[in-house]
Amino acid sequence: MKRREWMFMCGLAAVGCRKEEAVVKGRPWIEMRGEWEGMSGGEIDTGEPLHLGWGEAMTAVRWKGTPPTSPFELEMMAKRIDGTDFFCAVTFPARSAKECVTLIVGGWGGGTVGISSIDGKDASENETTTLGKFETGVWYSIRLVRRGERIEAWINGDKMIDTDTTGKELSLRHGSISDCAPFGLATWQTSALIRNVRWRPLD
Repeated sequence: MKRREWMFMCGLAAVGCRKEEAVVKGRPWIEMRGEWEGMSGGEIDTGEPLHLGWGEAMTAVRWKGTPPTSPFELEMMAKRIDGTDFFCAVTFPARSAKECVTLIVGGWGGGTVGISSIDGKDASENETTTLGKFETGVWYSIRLVRRGERIEAWINGDKMIDTDTTGKELSLRHGSISDCAPFGLATWQTSALIRNVRWRPLD
């Protein structure tokens, strides 16, 4: 086998492993529609898709139904309409409804992905901090898994976060993000659409 062919086969194998890693066994999906309430910020439309309009600071909605409980898997689609900061912040129960964190997508200038907060450090300054490129007007698939003390997150199938929170302090960033607890979505000085939000308990 030629070197180029060998490298191609290795690449296929790596992709296959990454996609296989993303498969988890769970129960039926629970669609999250019709039970959102606007909490703060700009204009909000709680239909499908959700529309979170540009606000002077944060625009937020909170889920009024039963929130996900660990272990769980969560999926959604989101896109930035305008603005330059996070277009999808997902606040969720990390250990309980009173101990939540937030997955940030596109924060701190438009590209930061991470979890706020771990040991008091924001998504921009802890071990989950990664960078992505998010174009305005493009839909991105977001997937989050919380099992035991591990948080994993994928964007468009690429794993962005894989962290063990054992022995670490988990909390929300100080400020209005607490309006989203125990489960909610938010943007910061950015308009966005979010659709197909669903979750399921994991086996």
